[in-house]
Amino acid sequence: MNLPSFRFQMILAVVGCLAFATVDRTALHANEPASAHWPAFLGQGRGEIDPQSIPLEWNESKNIAWSAQLPGYGQSSPVIWKDHVYITSVEGPKKDTFYLVCLNLSDGAEKWRSTIANTAPVESSLYVSRAAPTPVVDDNGVYAIFESGDILASDHTGHRLWTRALTKDYGPLVNEFGLAASPVQGPDWIAVLMDHNAGGYIARLSKKTGETEWKIDRSARQSWASPAIVVHEGQPVIVCSSAGSVDVYHPQDGKLLASRTDVGGNTSSTPIPAGESLFLVGASVGRDDAGRSENAKKSNMAVRMVTGPAGLALETVWIAKDAMPTFGSPMTFAGHSYWVNRAGVVFCIDTQTGEQKYAERLAQSMWATPLGIGDRLYIFGKEGVTTVLATGPEFKKLSENRLWDPEKIVADPSIAEREKTEERRRAAANFSGPTQYGVAAVTGSLLIRKGSELVCIRNMPR
Repeated sequence: MNLPSFRFQMILAVVGCLAFATVDRTALHANEPASAHWPAFLGQGRGEIDPQSIPLEWNESKNIAWSAQLPGYGQSSPVIWKDHVYITSVEGPKKDTFYLVCLNLSDGAEKWRSTIANTAPVESSLYVSRAAPTPVVDDNGVYAIFESGDILASDHTGHRLWTRALTKDYGPLVNEFGLAASPVQGPDWIAVLMDHNAGGYIARLSKKTGETEWKIDRSARQSWASPAIVVHEGQPVIVCSSAGSVDVYHPQDGKLLASRTDVGGNTSSTPIPAGESLFLVGASVGRDDAGRSENAKKSNMAVRMVTGPAGLALETVWIAKDAMPTFGSPMTFAGHSYWVNRAGVVFCIDTQTGEQKYAERLAQSMWATPLGIGDRLYIFGKEGVTTVLATGPEFKKLSENRLWDPEKIVADPSIAEREKTEERRRAAANFSGPTQYGVAAVTGSLLIRKGSELVCIRNMPR
């Protein structure tokens, strides 16, 4: 397979104000590299991070550098480009207004914000994605897509480059719970995955103009999974694991290079690169198994891309028989792969052999995907507890950090009242509090997104 090579460029980052402490920001960042970046969802294309610069411990009053209140609410992760943090959110009873906010990485102060109107408004609900896709960023600008199919591109000064509403060209997006797929990027394009119940597509758009460079139709499905870039034979391909299939596309022309359909339950996890030609697939049967394939329990696996006489094939290397994720994806780091299930049990598996090393219960289940830095694994519990483990085949807890006190959380009764059914109103109580949705990290800073707030964690002077 002859895939033209391209280099990746990175992204921007998000939100801020309301610093908790007054400190010398210049001194804190004197050794921070100017090229610090976390340019896309799950840090694809991220820079090197000094492990000693990220705290092992924090709480409400320890190692919090700043906290920034965001307009509206959002479930996307921040992205970082040098001293810029970018984050998205949505506001209004029908998700009327989408925001792209740029913050200073140093102190969380807001640099600028840009808004666009939602061209496909729907009732705002705990059960519908709210500013869920994470932007991508590079040296020229930031590119934010929202679950309505609206896209906003801006340079780093806040000057609008272009906007686009995909639904005007390709029809409405039909998904009861909204869309959540984040884009991936090349040097001069972004690729968006728009899977939905009326028949979706994957498309490559020009970063310069927003115009479609190619579009490939896909079968109807309900999914929230993001695509990923995986390297095969030294060249990047776009891998999609979404609601019943794993598909590999050529980034230059959209050609389908390989596909397999013996998978199920893969509706929310991103395929995770695990080395040359290797990636992880995550799948879950869901709470009631509704709409899930009977193959879900054997779809948590490592898959290898192999080029043969007939073209590219996708081969199962091993299956994580007992492991399943929740809303977060599995991850791989330092020779081991990790799944965290709905009950908060973390499974550690040898990435090369598939041998399970341990299965241990944590304080909480997670929605955010874990982060590996140095010899540590950070697992961000849904309700504010981050467990830090030592990497490797033995379970060793290094710290347990609570970002907020659950006793201080006051539920907003209007959130449940907005739900249309009694079942949803009862369940809303479990989802109305803060959630650790996603993270970004560069040397000296760990950012955690919790709905309408972005928190920066650093080693703070005592």
